[in-house]
Amino acid sequence: MKELDVVELKNDFRGLSKGTRGTIVLEYDGTLFEVEFVDSTGKTVDVLTTPADQLKLATDS
Repeated sequence: MKELDVVELKNDFRGLSKGTRGTIVLEYDGTLFEVEFVDSTGKTVDVLTTPADQLKLATDS
């Protein structure tokens, strides 16, 4: 994963539900990412430092 990738949560995390999508805005060290999470309308709901093991690349389906 890298900056500007669209990702989604693999599990519930810090008040956000599994499947919540966001964009990586900063990669710290390959194990932590700053992610801007958005709702279904594209409105920012939170910006969180998120471990890589909580994220997966989002797929359009």
